[in-house]
Amino acid sequence: MQIHLITIFPQIFDSYLGESILKRAQKKGAVKIVIHDLRDYTLDKHNKVDDRPYGGGPGMVMQVEPIVRALKKIVPRKTKFTRVLLTSAKGKTFVQADARKFSKVKKLVLICGHYEGVDERVMKYIDGEISIGNYVLTGGELPALVIADAVVRLLPGVLGSNESSTDESHETPGLLEYPQYTRPEVFNGQKVPKELLSGNHKNIADWRKAHKKKQ
Repeated sequence: MQIHLITIFPQIFDSYLGESILKRAQKKGAVKIVIHDLRDYTLDKHNKVDDRPYGGGPGMVMQVEPIVRALKKIVPRKTKFTRVLLTSAKGKTFVQADARKFSKVKKLVLICGHYEGVDERVMKYIDGEISIGNYVLTGGELPALVIADAVVRLLPGVLGSNESSTDESHETPGLLEYPQYTRPEVFNGQKVPKELLSGNHKNIADWRKAHKKKQ
């Protein structure tokens, strides 16, 4: 799988993509994550990618030309295995079902919105807008990382156990993950449930199923 992130702040991604599961997934070849500096796609001599909004108003709007130029290079031909999305506060709220759906595509392109928004004419070239919640962030880089992380961990072979992703919160509609415990067995009088210490796989599975939290 390929994930392409289009941004005006490419350095933001370096640390997170170079750690933990995302780093291992790239090293294994499960995913290729490519960062695209939007300024590389502008023809403006000052590398501008934004301008004042027509009709007036505060802030700046990201221009259509650099974004479309980037998309034409990254996705020269769209197929059913390609998704192009814009991170936006007004987009559809991203949920676990979306992560699983996106994990099936060959190429996922995330455009990181910024400023007062993006020229509306960009909508003709994308599959939709997506948000990570009902609040406003400075830019789309954090949402893009959230989406990329949620998608990558669902790719085959990325997690240590085949059961790891299917047992997690939100994988079963309406249920959150069961409580987890580790050593010590007793802490300040609080004991680990005896079922988890029994060694009986059926008892453990039954306990975990019974203690999954409802949303």
